[in-house]
Amino acid sequence: MSTLDPSSPLVLDTRELGRRAGSMKKLEFTVAAPADLGVGLIAVPPGSEIEIDARLESVIDGVLVSGTALLTIAGECSRCLEPLSFDTEVDMQELFEYPATDSRGREIKNGSDDEEQPKLDDDLLDLEPVIRDAVLLALPLAPLCQPDCAGLCITCGENLNDHPEHAHEEVDPRWASLAQLLELEDE
Repeated sequence: MSTLDPSSPLVLDTRELGRRAGSMKKLEFTVAAPADLGVGLIAVPPGSEIEIDARLESVIDGVLVSGTALLTIAGECSRCLEPLSFDTEVDMQELFEYPATDSRGREIKNGSDDEEQPKLDDDLLDLEPVIRDAVLLALPLAPLCQPDCAGLCITCGENLNDHPEHAHEEVDPRWASLAQLLELEDE
C-alpha cells in the first residue's frame, strides 16, 4: 500500500514506463505551487503556476527524473525592501530507486528511515521534494531589485534609489569639540 496520494498533482505514476531499462516518457504539465516554497525575503507565491517539463527514464536502479521547472519568484529587495518579482527556470534531476525485493519479488522493509536516495512507492514518485530542493538552491540569499541598488538611508530610512542626492550633515562626535571652536571663532 502506497503512502503517497496518487491524486496529488506532483505525484507521478511510473507503471506505464515499465522497469525495462532504456524506456522513456516525457511529461509537460502545470501545477499550483505548494506552500512554504522559499526562504526569508523571497519565495514562490503559494498557488502560482509552475510549468514542469520532465523526462522519466527507466534505468537499472530505478527511475531517473530530469527536467526543468519554470516559476515566478516574488519577495523584497534585501537593501531597499521594495517588492520584486521575476520568472526563473530551475533544473531538476533525481534518481528514484526501486525498492529492495527478495527472491520472490516481495518488498524488503529495512526499517531505516535515514536513507539518502528516494524510493519509488508502489510505482509512484513525489516530485515536490525534488522541486523544493532545486528552487531553494536557485534562490538568491540576498535578493536585489537591481544590481546597483543603493538601499535605504541609515539615518532616516529614505530610499536612496529615488533620491540619490540625499545626504545628512552630521558631525562625528569625536570632532564635536572642534566644531564648537569653529562656532566660537565665527562669533
